[in-house]
Amino acid sequence: MGRAAAAGGGAGGARRWLPWLGLCFWAAGAAAARGADNGEALPESIPSAPGTLPHFIEEPDDAYIIKSNPIALRCKARPAMQIFFKCNGEWVHQNEHVSEESLDESSGLKVREVFINVTRQQVEDFHGPEDYWCQCVAWSHLGTSKSRKASVRIAYLRKNFEQDPQGREVPIEGMIVLHCRPPEGVPAAEVEWLKNEEPIDSEQDENIDTRADHNLIIRQARLSDSGNYTCMAANIVAKRRSLSATVVVYVNGGWSSWTEWSACNVRCGRGWQKRSRTCTNPAPLNGGAFCEGMSVQKITCTSLCPVDGSWEVWSEWSVCSPECEHLRIRECTAPPPRNGGKFCEGLSQESENCTDGLCILDKKPLHEIKPQRWSRRGIENASDIALYSGLGAAVVAVAVLVIGVTLYRRSQSDYGVDVIDSSALTGGFQTFNFKTVRQGNPLLLNSSMQPDLTVSRTYSGPICLQDPLDKELMTESSLFNPLSDIKVKVQSSFMVSLGVSERAEYHGKNHSGTFPHGNNRSFSTMHPRNKTPYIQNLSSLPTRTELRTTGVFGHLGGRLVMPNTGVSLLIPHGAIPEENSWEIYMSINQGEPSLQSDGSEVLLSPEVTCGPPDMTVTTPFALTIPHCADVSSEHWNIHLKKRTQQGKWEEVMSVEDESTSCYCLLDPFACHVLLDSFGTYALTGEPITDCAVKQLKVAVFGCMSCNSLDYNLRVYCVDNTPWAFQEVVSDERHQGGQLLEEPKLLHFKGNTFSLQISVLDIPPFLWRIKPFTACQEVPFSRVWCSNQQPLHCAFSLERYTPTTTQLSCKICIRQLKGHEQILQVQTSILESERETITFFAQEDSTFPAQTGPKAFKIPYSIRQRICATFDTPNAKGKDWQMLAQKNSINRNLSYFATQSSPSAVILNLWEARHQHDGDLDSLACALEEIGRTHTKLSNITESQLDEADFNYSRQNGL
Repeated sequence: MGRAAAAGGGAGGARRWLPWLGLCFWAAGAAAARGADNGEALPESIPSAPGTLPHFIEEPDDAYIIKSNPIALRCKARPAMQIFFKCNGEWVHQNEHVSEESLDESSGLKVREVFINVTRQQVEDFHGPEDYWCQCVAWSHLGTSKSRKASVRIAYLRKNFEQDPQGREVPIEGMIVLHCRPPEGVPAAEVEWLKNEEPIDSEQDENIDTRADHNLIIRQARLSDSGNYTCMAANIVAKRRSLSATVVVYVNGGWSSWTEWSACNVRCGRGWQKRSRTCTNPAPLNGGAFCEGMSVQKITCTSLCPVDGSWEVWSEWSVCSPECEHLRIRECTAPPPRNGGKFCEGLSQESENCTDGLCILDKKPLHEIKPQRWSRRGIENASDIALYSGLGAAVVAVAVLVIGVTLYRRSQSDYGVDVIDSSALTGGFQTFNFKTVRQGNPLLLNSSMQPDLTVSRTYSGPICLQDPLDKELMTESSLFNPLSDIKVKVQSSFMVSLGVSERAEYHGKNHSGTFPHGNNRSFSTMHPRNKTPYIQNLSSLPTRTELRTTGVFGHLGGRLVMPNTGVSLLIPHGAIPEENSWEIYMSINQGEPSLQSDGSEVLLSPEVTCGPPDMTVTTPFALTIPHCADVSSEHWNIHLKKRTQQGKWEEVMSVEDESTSCYCLLDPFACHVLLDSFGTYALTGEPITDCAVKQLKVAVFGCMSCNSLDYNLRVYCVDNTPWAFQEVVSDERHQGGQLLEEPKLLHFKGNTFSLQISVLDIPPFLWRIKPFTACQEVPFSRVWCSNQQPLHCAFSLERYTPTTTQLSCKICIRQLKGHEQILQVQTSILESERETITFFAQEDSTFPAQTGPKAFKIPYSIRQRICATFDTPNAKGKDWQMLAQKNSINRNLSYFATQSSPSAVILNLWEARHQHDGDLDSLACALEEIGRTHTKLSNITESQLDEADFNYSRQNGL
């Protein structure tokens, strides 16, 4: 109403002076007519000619009011005597006009320009059927002209988009269409697209079109098109941003071509060949589906065994020839060489004199041959006799010298007559380096040096060290009895090797100071100073009972752990039917392995038994077995075997095989097996190349000997499984031994080279080592086929004085043409001063059996949600296959596909692998990467876990 009133007031004023203005125009026209009649010319200053109407040079344009700022409308016309604005059909008051007048120099016509201002209030107060508009009216002598109507609108841009773009997941080369409807605004907003905050220029990329109704169209999706897309709307008032839309371009996996069939895995006989393919053509990317089908195929093969040739029997001798010789022959046909076998070695024909030396040469008897020929031959025979006589005399002289030295040393020995002399072995072997002693403690050698705790080097040749100060002797029985088939080498100008071929049979009733093999050797012939053996025998240990643990489990499931062995059993929730419970046991065979290796196959794990055997489960349980192989499919072929009721071992599967009956996941130190039946299981390995590596744990123990001046070092080499080392610890506890250094890992190659153990850097004026013990060698076969049984070597050291209480030396364990480890020994031989080194972390020994929700790391409610999410098939690959891939389960996925809940079985496998760390963060990250959940599992508090367990128990009637 206010705006209408103002417009009406302006119109009323215009009506009051417009008649007067018209009268003025009429008077001026009449005067001009009279002047023309009187013959007066029109002045040049009035260029208007009859018939010329005003022409608009500039007309008012449409305008927008931004916020509260008024806008100016302008128009210009010629020839024009007056120009006025009319807005919404009403004349604008002359006081609101700003007029300027000028003369057009080219035409001499009068030009008039007029401005008016329009405010926001005027536009808001107008309530008409159309937009607020204004128009110019110009007058000349002949009449009036009207300009175009210019609309005036208030500019604005609303905040919310009418349609935000939505995220998409499309396969590669698919079409992407992102819709965007900008907010309502005046003037209409212009749309611009951003990708990762950078503007998109559709003119530079023909694959992208942004012209179709503000939508973004990508005709063929590329991997580079993945990103966050934002729709930007802007006009003269403001800019607005839409929500970001995430576009993921995924690639479904495709199989590569099959590799060539491998060579037959056996040199002869029946074996297998395999070929493989990888899901890399292309590899799954950005959540694409994993390849379906098998990655490995195997077929049987039969290789012909090579047959080496063998000689037939010799033929009969031929008739004696004129040259006084007869021949016989044989052929390599019994059998002939086949399939690449070796040809017979030796001569195929043989000849000899057939007259017993009474041959006739040149038709003459032998006694008629000229004497000069025989005389020359006699001279040669005489010289040969002299040569052989000299050599024999030299041998006799050397033997006499050796016997004399031996008798002299035996008469001076402090250890008895059953000895071997070593005085001749030390000359020229190595020089001795005297080391200074730190002033703070005169009893320690090199006490200022830090211990070299980890040294790893590779050698290509043999080396054997000994202490050149060792001149004492020791008995063969006391030194080599702990390891019966060990070889001890002392390298000097010549080598003395001592070995015992039989394997010791250890009897539990023998005392620790006695010897096996029924050896009743008496020490009465020893010097009276030392009538007791100075090295303790660790081989005679009492027979241990079976290592066993049990627990009662029901429908809730649980976990059964064998403390300090690395062996555990996971019974999933629901594996046992409701209202049922079973007493489940698990044990480890501590005796001789019942699994006898075939050929090059070796035992890599303990033999683990779980039962009862007649128990059935509805969901696979997870059995974790430690192993000692340095895992590599290129060097090892690892098998899971099961013992039958008849005591025979059968192969269940190869770790690399595709199978739906069970699943093996091989980690660096343990194998996690999903099984449906209980029994006795073990892992075996067949080395494919010489680079196959077994991981050995080496440790050194020490204790005082029966002689107060002697100290024993025992170096153990055991397969790197917790159970094998626990055997060593148990043995040493019975013997009173102490661990002197933290155990270290040694990589032992299957290259048939033996293991050497040496004692180095013994303080020369404080300790001395007994003879033949500075370097000991263990045959390759004994180490490689140890079958989880501990091996050890014993070293005996003697103090010069009882005041020496500190021992500092190095133990070098190395494989020829292999790796080496150094154990640094720095200890006090007094128990009160010795620092105790912990054997085990004791992390799993407190609760061997855990039942119910507390046994699992993932709360049951979270587990149900994960299974419900990922068990549902998804064409985009975001299902249980992606869950398996994110948890490093990339092979034999067909096993999980046969399960009623693949996700539950995958989570059971995760529980078995993370029983100690419980790394929920890694699982949460995997789920977040998949994009199905953003729940941070690690933020679940202990109270929430307890509440979830309590609610779960109530639901199940507990």
